[in-house]
Amino acid sequence: MRTLREALESGRFVVTAEIGPPLGASPDAVVKAAVHFRGHVDAVNATDNQTGIVRLSSTATAKVLLDEGIDPIVQMTCRDRNRLALQADILGAAAIGVRSLLLLTGDHMVMGDQPEARPVFDLDSVTLIEAARGMRGGRFMNGEEVVDPPDVLLGGAANPFAEHMGLRLVRIAKKVDAGADFIQTQAIFDLGRFERWMAGVRDLGLHERVRILAGVLPARSVRALTYMRDEVAGMMIPDELIGRMTGAEKPADEGVRIACETIARLREIDGVAGVHLMPVMWEKIVPRLVHEAGLAN
Repeated sequence: MRTLREALESGRFVVTAEIGPPLGASPDAVVKAAVHFRGHVDAVNATDNQTGIVRLSSTATAKVLLDEGIDPIVQMTCRDRNRLALQADILGAAAIGVRSLLLLTGDHMVMGDQPEARPVFDLDSVTLIEAARGMRGGRFMNGEEVVDPPDVLLGGAANPFAEHMGLRLVRIAKKVDAGADFIQTQAIFDLGRFERWMAGVRDLGLHERVRILAGVLPARSVRALTYMRDEVAGMMIPDELIGRMTGAEKPADEGVRIACETIARLREIDGVAGVHLMPVMWEKIVPRLVHEAGLAN
């Protein structure tokens, strides 16, 4: 089984992907999607009630991925749990064989379909990363000993397209100081903006302390691009790409070409250690994308 740890330690260009767990208790959708990831990527994120919508838990999804021969990255958010539950879930994930976590503050529940839910946010992403690093070192947040410390890689997220880039870079530095081993970014369409962000990352020396995995989202239609541009906070979609998709005879093929071109540019940027593929409900495109982008190892 390919693993994220092996990929990071090897120094080669890393490829991760992600899956949105199903809206029910059956693992069948995860098993079906796994065939498109196995052997093509180093690890797969299992998201945690993304956009505030209840789904199969990320830890249960990770167990299905493990059973299918795929190294999972368990996403864990602070929105729904206090520090007791978060620390327990870290132990639980490690107990079933999970070796990588992506630790997030989490989307607010007002974005989801049960906005009346009460938020928790006892911790945020920085303090959760710090807590997980402490547990990995043998101590709970209260200073008590962890008898069998979890041997897990710790990840954080970054949005290079959010306002106030300087402040965002400072927050990434805090995540690295807290113990992050890797950072996965928001989906990248505006390469100029991303290159400026990476220049800031290099200025702070962060590229030498953490592995940056740049987000790539293959779009299937112009509608998908315009929705992300207009409705998803922190997304920047250049008009040029909208025009290409609008004029394409086969928009899905054009979306793959755009993703491959993006990956080629990303591989040339100093400090980018890999890509994080985000095939939203389009898992079957991953083998083709990996092949056409020259990512197969």
